[in-house]
Amino acid sequence: MLVEIKVPVLAESVADATLGDWLKKPGEAVSRGENLIEIETDKVVLEVSAPNDGILKEIKKNNAETVLSEEVIAVIDTEGSPPPAAGAQPIRKLPDTSDTDEASVTDEPQLSPAVRKLLEENNLQSSQIKGSGKNGRITKSDVQDYLKSQPQPSAVPQTEPLAVEKPAPVRNNEFVTPGDRIEERVPMTRLRKRVAERLLDAQHQNAILTTFNEVNMAPVMELRKRYRDKFEEVHSVRLGFMSFFVMATIEALKRFPVVNASIDGDDILYHGYFDIGIAVSSPRGLVVPIVRDADQMTMAEIEKQINEYGTKAKEGSLSMEELTGGTFTLTNGGVFGSLMSTPILNPPQSAILGMHKIQERPMAENGEVVIRPMMYLALSYDHRIIDGREAVQFLVAIKEQLEDPSRLLLHI
Repeated sequence: MLVEIKVPVLAESVADATLGDWLKKPGEAVSRGENLIEIETDKVVLEVSAPNDGILKEIKKNNAETVLSEEVIAVIDTEGSPPPAAGAQPIRKLPDTSDTDEASVTDEPQLSPAVRKLLEENNLQSSQIKGSGKNGRITKSDVQDYLKSQPQPSAVPQTEPLAVEKPAPVRNNEFVTPGDRIEERVPMTRLRKRVAERLLDAQHQNAILTTFNEVNMAPVMELRKRYRDKFEEVHSVRLGFMSFFVMATIEALKRFPVVNASIDGDDILYHGYFDIGIAVSSPRGLVVPIVRDADQMTMAEIEKQINEYGTKAKEGSLSMEELTGGTFTLTNGGVFGSLMSTPILNPPQSAILGMHKIQERPMAENGEVVIRPMMYLALSYDHRIIDGREAVQFLVAIKEQLEDPSRLLLHI
């Protein structure tokens, strides 16, 4: 029975996808659930597995081709069998010698295996040598004597061609010689292309401004240190910084709903829910999974959700639904050592919060210089709907929540 392999159903916002490299060739056996190919969309990479055991009969779409949702890309034959292994020699039938002309056998002088081998090695015929054995049989010594009697060709020295050093291979079947400068051209992945397009669109279509502030992280760090072990024991998840920032962001968004809004044509669309995007770096590029209804979650639930998304991002197993939507985004460049940056909006959202490296710096407090663990915060926003006053006050609200975490419990 022939079974079709189709492209998975894509999200409404995804028009098409690009095929990766086939992991099997036509004629090879496949097992049910075995990964056959990866399909890359604008947001995620999907794995396509074999639906049945059988033989990959036909590949209808080749590597790097663009495909649509539910399009047939290959066919499996569930009743087929793989071809013989490469290198297997067919069984040869021995020739029938029953009708061999007896005269040809009797006319040929009988030769021992040693004599036959010597004749073959020196490219000689038995008729060239006179046998001294019984009934004219050729012996090994007869062949050796014949070879000695033949004139030896003058030795001509064999000159080997000069060894030419082959250039070292480079990817894409290119070669370079020592001293040359190497360049490599690699096609941009579909995900990387889509990220680039969205970032350019965000800069061209939004009036982006960025406002900065700094927050003293000592209170949060002290709270984490005090309850870290107990928190992990009770909730089976590590207490990180992101849950504090998510909670503080939600409180600030409640005070300034326009920061949680977006532009829809000539209208401003206010969202009555809080779906927080968390920017995550994956091997294939930047992705932003969504923590939905974050205002209804505990800090432990937020930490678990973020950890799960981080694992999925590394494995490339984030689903389309997990990457779709979002009303506000957080991005943490501090994990890579960034001290300050200006994050770019994640359309159609109107604002994004950039977190950075925690660094001890001298600060003036009550007329004295003290050392505090400080972090720069950056809020990029669309000035078309968010005024500078609202952006600054929003960032100050986050700063107040983090510098006095008890506010998060009291919602003040």
